[in-house]
Amino acid sequence: MEALLCHKLGDPALPTSDPSSPIAVSASHPVPALASPTSVRVRVRATSLNYANYLQILGKYQEKPPLPFIPGSDYSGVVDAVGDAVSSFKVGDRVCSVAALGSFAEFIVADEKDLFLVPEGCDLVAAGALPVAFGTSHVALVHRAQLKSGQVLLVLGAAGGVGLSAVQIGKVCGAVIIAVARGLEKVQFLQSLGVDHVVDSSKENIIESVRNFLKTRRLKGVDVLYDPVGGKLMKDSMKLLNWGANILVIGFASGEIPVIPANIALVKNWTIHGLYWGSYKIHRPYVLNDSLKELLSWLSKGLISIQISHAYRLSEANLAFSALKDRKALGKVMIVMENSSMRSKL
Repeated sequence: MEALLCHKLGDPALPTSDPSSPIAVSASHPVPALASPTSVRVRVRATSLNYANYLQILGKYQEKPPLPFIPGSDYSGVVDAVGDAVSSFKVGDRVCSVAALGSFAEFIVADEKDLFLVPEGCDLVAAGALPVAFGTSHVALVHRAQLKSGQVLLVLGAAGGVGLSAVQIGKVCGAVIIAVARGLEKVQFLQSLGVDHVVDSSKENIIESVRNFLKTRRLKGVDVLYDPVGGKLMKDSMKLLNWGANILVIGFASGEIPVIPANIALVKNWTIHGLYWGSYKIHRPYVLNDSLKELLSWLSKGLISIQISHAYRLSEANLAFSALKDRKALGKVMIVMENSSMRSKL
């Protein structure tokens, strides 16, 4: 089978012809065998790029697998083979899931307990973009912050994969949504989704813009801060938070880890949530299961939709990573297997 191998640490956005490139496509990698009676082999249809995948190949992620490895996490596909004890799935079923590694390949093996049936009517490529981005935002906003109708949600980096998922989940919850993004195209797209207020961070002062909006709506401040960016944006945003606000620390795409003053958190009664979504699979897997089932239900009902910004073949993985690295994406970046009408928008 074809598989993308990371054989050394480095920047996966480099051209694969560059000797420094850490990734290469193997055309003759062994097809994985069923590992147990409850194993299911899936022919991968699509797999999503997340910033964590990029950091992992750079060697800057908290989990560092031994080399060489096949990167990749959330994916969708069709069941190709099942173990003797599998009762929940059959060959031909459409499924999605999340793996620790290995989805950048034609086939992947998972235990049946880790797979989710994709409802009829749901696009299979879109389902491959759902688990990590939407799962992160759903657990953060619904499970941790317990976002309620009428509360004010401020989303930083709102045009990226997790940012857009937070915006959509916020809308399902009935929140007043303020989104921060960079550039006219991203601002206009967020406005088309019905976001209550969008701040263009490339030319507006976030504090002034948000305060003016809150004043026109007669709102006191932000109740939930969703932050996958960190850095100066986080520092500025803290000045907009209500008493009793929830801060969701999702990641640090800016490269700068901000300091949240403990004395102000005390006085303001803030709750700070660190959200490492992947660790729920170890410590509270039932939370992830319930979350993904609800998200797939929302997807089938049209309550949420997946914005796919760029789609590439496995051989074009470096271009996919480049789109992610250079923040060219308006939504999710995908690797799509087999023949597909989806082409890169770059």
